[in-house]
Amino acid sequence: MACEKDTKELNKTTKEEKMEEVVKTQEGVLVLKNMPEFKMEAYDAATGHYTEVSSEDYKGKWTVICFYPADFTFVCPTEIAAMNAALPILKELGVEVLAVSTDTKFSHKRFVETEPLLKDLKLTIAADPTGEVTRKFGVMIEGAGLALRGRFLINPDGQIVAEEVQSPPVGRSVKEFVRQIMAHQYAYKTGEVCPANWKPGKKTLPVNTDIEPMTGNVGKYVTLEDLIDENDVKEMKEMLEKFKEISK
Repeated sequence: MACEKDTKELNKTTKEEKMEEVVKTQEGVLVLKNMPEFKMEAYDAATGHYTEVSSEDYKGKWTVICFYPADFTFVCPTEIAAMNAALPILKELGVEVLAVSTDTKFSHKRFVETEPLLKDLKLTIAADPTGEVTRKFGVMIEGAGLALRGRFLINPDGQIVAEEVQSPPVGRSVKEFVRQIMAHQYAYKTGEVCPANWKPGKKTLPVNTDIEPMTGNVGKYVTLEDLIDENDVKEMKEMLEKFKEISK
């Protein structure tokens, strides 16, 4: 996926500006749009108390808003627990995290208290029983009253820069998401863009300084080995072998 600084800060061509305007008018696409306004009741697992959260609380901050289908299900507690495990790293990155489902705040409290995976949970879980906020983010499963697995990264300008939506059966990768956050933060700060699979220490592309020589010559700045190294290939092959074993 592309990794770009806030489009307002980049030296854009007319073509890029037009593309941004097209994206902003597309229904169902929130990337490059402002975070929807919201206010919800919530359960703060860190304090054990009910609270209220609003979009105002996250303005000027890097923020992750994660929607999940429901409390007391199967995949959902694994995702919440994985995100909670990464919370110290996210805090180091200055990222606020808010989980959301269409359950009530009372359900959230009971869910956290009874699910073993959620022991020592520090996240805040917002309640959207009417589905109003879930619909604003475009992840409502109409007829079921549940949210899709939608995860949104918002930059300090209030702009959504990454959006990932999956159907309920499969949980999301926190490890990959942390990598994406670092990439977006680096691009936001420097104006450079990040190639596929970028990790800290890998090469970026300084299109904010001298764009013409790079056009059509990206391969002179980064190599295939910069994009996917031997360890990446080895890990994918190992996953493939395991997948073939369990799929027999």
